[in-house]
Amino acid sequence: MRWALVKVCLAVTVMVVVAFAVPLGLVIREMARDRAFSNAEREAAAVAPALSITTDRDQLERVVASAGSDAGMAVHIPASGDAAAVDLGRQRAAAADIATVRRLGRASTTEVAGGSTLLQPVALSSGEIAVVEVYVPEAEVTNGLTTAWAVLAAVGLALIVGSVAVADRLGVRMVRPAQRLVEGAHELGEGKLGARVPEEGPNELRLAAVAFNSMADQVVQLLANERELAADLSHRLRTPLTVLRLNAASLGDGPAAEQTRAAVAQLEREVDTIIRTAREAKPQTVAAGPGAGCDAAEVVRERMTFWSALAEDEGRKVRVAGVDRPVRIPVARADLAAALDALLGNVFRHTAEGTAFAVDVHNGVDAVIVLVSDAGPGITDPEAAMARGRGSGSAGSTGLGLDIVRQLAESTGGDVRIGSSVLGGTEVRIWIQLDARAPVRRGHRGSVRRRRPGRLVSTFNRPRSLP
Repeated sequence: MRWALVKVCLAVTVMVVVAFAVPLGLVIREMARDRAFSNAEREAAAVAPALSITTDRDQLERVVASAGSDAGMAVHIPASGDAAAVDLGRQRAAAADIATVRRLGRASTTEVAGGSTLLQPVALSSGEIAVVEVYVPEAEVTNGLTTAWAVLAAVGLALIVGSVAVADRLGVRMVRPAQRLVEGAHELGEGKLGARVPEEGPNELRLAAVAFNSMADQVVQLLANERELAADLSHRLRTPLTVLRLNAASLGDGPAAEQTRAAVAQLEREVDTIIRTAREAKPQTVAAGPGAGCDAAEVVRERMTFWSALAEDEGRKVRVAGVDRPVRIPVARADLAAALDALLGNVFRHTAEGTAFAVDVHNGVDAVIVLVSDAGPGITDPEAAMARGRGSGSAGSTGLGLDIVRQLAESTGGDVRIGSSVLGGTEVRIWIQLDARAPVRRGHRGSVRRRRPGRLVSTFNRPRSLP
């Protein structure tokens, strides 16, 4: 593409140079010829006054000599009466041409050996017509033409070289971004996900580079989402694993019980390995559109029915509030269930047996708040617990559970906060925005009204509830 552009530019420039240089050279040649014959006419005009006064040879010779061109000038005076014809100087023109000029009375030029002659008629006092012949050598006609043609050729060559250089730079400016785009596409195809293209060059190529970089970012994001999904699905296995571990712990002693507990422990380690392998992933929680979502109260009742059986086995007191009426939220049922399982699984995993916990659902005008609290030792570093891939630092903790909850809340425009509960342990507050177009109300501590006319059932101004 680059060399094609250079060739096209070279051809166009050569055509332009030829189109202008050739006519200009012809004009210069005509100007040089006109200059030479104008000088000859001036020389002939210098002799004309003397011829109109006298035809004496001696006087005429002095006049011709004073004109400075006696070697190239000749005077032809015809015979008149008793006076004989007079011819001064070297005659170069043919006699017939001289006779024709004398008869017509008009100046004329004729070609002779080595150049041209100007034949200028002059009227004598006797009424006859004399002819002044001025020789114009070919060298005088072409004087300066070589220099003029050389200047034109140099200018034309400079234009051609300059156009080629400009075309080459323009070609580089166009081709280099295209080459980088091709190289970036090859690198991305080879799996180098960090391949990007500089957004420079002509507007079209710059837009192509922007589109390529956007596509590469989307590819990276899609791959990251795949890893996120793998990590999150693996994390959801923790709930049944927790049940298996608790049931295995109640099997008592014996080879079969020990094998079951060992298998469960091995399975937990494998799940942890899968999650940590995909540690850079993020959950792919998609907010439901208008009219979609689920009944949060129903999901809470369902999951608490499951966890209550385990809580009874471990002697834990359980309290559930705010699930007596439907509570619609713009979250998929499976995602909310996974978030609740993650939080309740953490309660069973990180608190001792007999530790009480509670789940409260508060239905407000523009948001729904789900509180999961326990009477355990609490979380010493809530910010670190929310960091994906770090966890609380205890064995078997990957930090994905709380991150799943956070992503679910943020998909609706809400957020998640960790604080101290009224039970004395940890309280996780999930703020689910009902209108996704509303601004994210991070750290909101104002009151939330439930859908009971004229009644406020709960406020969240407790300083110890949120960090």
